[in-house]
Amino acid sequence: MTVTTPWVTELKDALGAGSVLTDPDVTLSYARDQAMLAPAGTPAAVVLPRTTEDVVAVMRVASRHGVPVVPRGAGSGLAGASNAVDGAITLVMTRMDAVLEVSPADRLAVVQPGVVNKSLRDAVAGAGLFYPPDPSSYDWCTIGGNLSTNSGGLCCVKYGVTTDYVLGLEVVLADGRVLRTGRRTVKGVAGYDLARLFVGSEGTLGVLTEATLALRPAPQRPVTLAATFATTAQTGQVVERVVTTGLVPSLLEVMDNTCICAVDDLLKADLDRGAHALLVAQSDAGGEAAVREIEALARLCREAGADLVHTTDDPAEGDLLLQARRMALPALEQLGSTLIDDVGVPRSRIAAFLDGCDAIAAGRALTIGVVGHAGDGNMHPTICFDPADADQRERAFAAFDDILELGLSLGGTITGEHGVGAIKVDWLEREIGPVALDVHRAIKDALDPGGLLNPGKVFRSAGVRDLAGVRGLVAP
Repeated sequence: MTVTTPWVTELKDALGAGSVLTDPDVTLSYARDQAMLAPAGTPAAVVLPRTTEDVVAVMRVASRHGVPVVPRGAGSGLAGASNAVDGAITLVMTRMDAVLEVSPADRLAVVQPGVVNKSLRDAVAGAGLFYPPDPSSYDWCTIGGNLSTNSGGLCCVKYGVTTDYVLGLEVVLADGRVLRTGRRTVKGVAGYDLARLFVGSEGTLGVLTEATLALRPAPQRPVTLAATFATTAQTGQVVERVVTTGLVPSLLEVMDNTCICAVDDLLKADLDRGAHALLVAQSDAGGEAAVREIEALARLCREAGADLVHTTDDPAEGDLLLQARRMALPALEQLGSTLIDDVGVPRSRIAAFLDGCDAIAAGRALTIGVVGHAGDGNMHPTICFDPADADQRERAFAAFDDILELGLSLGGTITGEHGVGAIKVDWLEREIGPVALDVHRAIKDALDPGGLLNPGKVFRSAGVRDLAGVRGLVAP
């Protein structure tokens, strides 16, 4: 049945009927992101704005009628942060997809939130510039979603995460006011750093409608390394020595044996299926500097007892090695439904974390593959299971909790880049403590006193299902 409430009519009058979708068969396709087992409601309407003025109109209507609003990008998230809320507006930002400006002299770009990450990279490449954050879904995830979750990616070890490139933001607040914060200058310390407040806020504080982003000079032709190891201790030793010897590769990734075999099954890439771990590294320092950096890293691998060390300066071959890494999660999805964790640990504890995940997999009798950004300690353990099997489902969610507990016990964090979303609400206070949570809530109350923006995400609120409620769900 099509929704015909007064606020829907107001939205259609303001934005046009083609921008306001209420057909349940259509709105259902916007109900959830890639965290297939996270809770999701049914949106009353899906709205696709084209301008900041459209977003202002939406928020004014929503505020006037007390209708919740869930901002959404391409839906590539892995924590349920953009999952729909029953009766709410899902505000899909993908039509706002313009690169408004590229300034080589200032090394910045001004973009709308619906710009795809790779499209921004391509748009600035002609000017000899580079936008570094590169989530694994970089060829379809949007900048707005990256900002909302403070995404990282494979290049974090050298270049940092999304927040490191945010100069300024335009944000529509819950009451429809437009906030412009930040600046175009390299330096600037006037007032609170409000731009960074919104980065990583997962749509709970405002709707991002424009971003001014810093750029870097384009990287040089990379040199790539792949090395396999018989033990996690050897792998961890290499990561530690990369840090302590001062090497700064542009990429340092790890895959465990489960991931290696899954990727090999999918790609037929002739990977070393007997290896306990695979490291992939790159240097984009350029020319001989890149060769020397990778040679130094290769020595560290050999000294740690690597079974195989392979280096190449052929970009095509390097791309193939990176493809194996990027395909880890799709490969694991071939083994069943996946519950993807996102835990950051100190780099000195990576080996302990990998061993701990092995123990959890054995203890819960489940397949768990671990892939991650070894250079910054951000690991992605992925639990594979059959959600139609009630016992497996229970064990999978128990393993999810075990992994978070393990990460915190090693001095880590419950999320390195995917966000809290809808699946880690219970764990936020355990990490940050009650005082910090009170400060978070005070900020939320100040900017969104009606609690309309993305309710139930990040913070617990009455009437929203928690993770325990998800355990009865079966992935579609």
